[in-house]
Amino acid sequence: MGTGYWAREVHAVGLAGHPDVELVGVWGRDQSKATDVAARHGTTAYADVDALFEAVDAVAFAVPPTVQAELALRAAVAGKHLLLEKPVATDLAAADRLLAAVEEAGVSTVVFFTDRFVPEREAWLQERLRGGALGARAEWLASLRTPDTPYATSIWRQQEGALWDVGPHALSALLPALGPVAEVGGARGFDDLVSIVLTHEGGATSTVQLSLTMPPEAVRFNLEFYDDQGWHARPNAPVDVVEAQQRAVTELLGQCRAARTDHRCSVRFGRDVVDLLHRIDLALGPR
Repeated sequence: MGTGYWAREVHAVGLAGHPDVELVGVWGRDQSKATDVAARHGTTAYADVDALFEAVDAVAFAVPPTVQAELALRAAVAGKHLLLEKPVATDLAAADRLLAAVEEAGVSTVVFFTDRFVPEREAWLQERLRGGALGARAEWLASLRTPDTPYATSIWRQQEGALWDVGPHALSALLPALGPVAEVGGARGFDDLVSIVLTHEGGATSTVQLSLTMPPEAVRFNLEFYDDQGWHARPNAPVDVVEAQQRAVTELLGQCRAARTDHRCSVRFGRDVVDLLHRIDLALGPR
């Protein structure tokens, strides 16, 4: 589902090259783009969403979150397993409806928080879970102003800003390692920059800075936890996002085959991330 850059270059490529799945079809809001993506992979472009649902066992989404929340709910009602993008929605009520539909249908779900499917980074995070992390600091300071970015014209990113686009990446690591959040504080800065302080229920604290509008020379990505042994920085070797997507697909297949719905990045976890993003947005005040 989708025809944008991430759909074309990550999801479609990953699915078409995965040894254990068949890319049955492509749907997009722009039928001509769907036809182009389908032709590239020798598959079918569907004009009707429900017809595509009828033809498949699972659906991979790479569309804006408001579109995803509605269509994923329809797919779940149709009994289809779901590979979702983050955030699963930008409206908490929509995320709750999607979760309810998934649980009613009993389908398997995986939300593609990219780092959670990069082996070195996931192994590092699991070490932090075992090591009793006491706090963290995270910086996802990106720029849609760099000349080579494929996301410069992404309307939903321009509207929702860094909190909703790159914020889920930070929270997908902070929540497992430090636990649920009791209190939220912070402030808005230039453009869509947000600085956040989270107090977790167990007493740990984390600080997060997020932006999609940094000067290109000020781009920075960093995630560190500390414990009794000191600071531990996330491995920052280059990431092959197609390989990460294929790992997410493989894990979804494992959930389907075992009739399980308890994946570490299930739609329930995705809903909890949306809940926290919503709380942060309210705490930061008007944009």
